[in-house]
Amino acid sequence: MIDRIIRFLKREPLSKEVAKNRLKLVIIQDRLGVEPDIVDVLKDEIIGVLTKYFEIDTDQVDVSLHREEGSVALVASIPILSMKERLRGKAAQNR
Repeated sequence: MIDRIIRFLKREPLSKEVAKNRLKLVIIQDRLGVEPDIVDVLKDEIIGVLTKYFEIDTDQVDVSLHREEGSVALVASIPILSMKERLRGKAAQNR
C-alpha cells in the first residue's frame, strides 16, 4: 500500500502537463521579445557566478520565466550542496 502511494507521488509529470508548461514558456518569451536561448544563457551565467561561492548540483538547476498577475518573474531552483572552503575560512577570519 505504501509502495503505491510513494510511486504515485514520485510519478513523472504527464506529457500533456510538460507540453502545457513548455507552451506557457514559449508564449511568455514571445510576449517579452525574449529569444528562446536567452534563458539558457542566463542559466549558464547564474551558474558561473554561484559556483564561485558554492558547490552546486549543475544537473538539477532549473531556470525559467513565469507569468503571474501581469508581471513576469525569472525563477531559479538551484540545489546548493555546500559552501566553498575558501569562503568558510574568510568568514571565520572576519568573526
